Amino acid sequence: MNLDSLTLHPIGVIRTPYSDRFRAPRQPSMADASCEATVILNPDHNFEQACEDLAGFDMIWLIVWLHHNKTWKPKVLPPRGPRKKRSVFATRSPHRPNPLGLSTARLLEIKGRTLHLGATDLLDGTPILDIKPYIPYADSFPDARAGWLDEVAAAEARAKAACLTYTVEWSELARRQAEWLAKEFEIELSAEATRILTNDPSPHPYRRISRWSRTHLILAIKSWRVKFTVDGTRVFVERIVSGYSISSMSRAAQTQELLHDQHAHDAFHKAWPQVPD
Repeated sequence: MNLDSLTLHPIGVIRTPYSDRFRAPRQPSMADASCEATVILNPDHNFEQACEDLAGFDMIWLIVWLHHNKTWKPKVLPPRGPRKKRSVFATRSPHRPNPLGLSTARLLEIKGRTLHLGATDLLDGTPILDIKPYIPYADSFPDARAGWLDEVAAAEARAKAACLTYTVEWSELARRQAEWLAKEFEIELSAEATRILTNDPSPHPYRRISRWSRTHLILAIKSWRVKFTVDGTRVFVERIVSGYSISSMSRAAQTQELLHDQHAHDAFHKAWPQVPD
């Protein structure tokens, strides 16, 4: 065996509601309980027999290949805690030397080589490398220390005790813009923006929140921007902004570059012309 290079073969694929990492939860426990997933194992490998005794286990481990990640860094910026980089092996970052992922899921039902699961944090189409049963006495150590995350959890507990929770309000303009995008192009921004801003509206690259001006901040959701202000624990969403300027869309048209939600952005600029600050 050549230990310098190992060959892995996927045994199947998982189908989930998440097409990109911006909408996927950070952990399975943070996923919407109604968002179920399905693992479809490959045919002609007797995987039906390999699954027979898995029935009766409430939880399973999924070992996966994080196929969207092509690079890695020894230090990463976690989504929780202060804006401080941590060593990648002390995080659950998907950007790793080998893009292996480990995720738990609730096992709902097995039909042949198809496993019906509860909430997951995996993207649609993620290759499955292996499946193992979750065994509570062997896999759960609730008293184990969690390193730097213990400090983050303590800080979050102090903030919660101090009632540092944020209330998100939408202006009439922002509400109408969100409803228009949902109705005309099935682009849902309001629920995702409210979820992110309720948790923490402060600037952070992982949350894709940055400062727009001295008084305003901007939240990026794919190619769309949500402009807002923060006053204490009150977050006020003023408007939705296209992530593409008219000039950049014109240049893309000339070079035949395909932009994300291109038709929606073109219509949005016509329906909601940007007023200069």
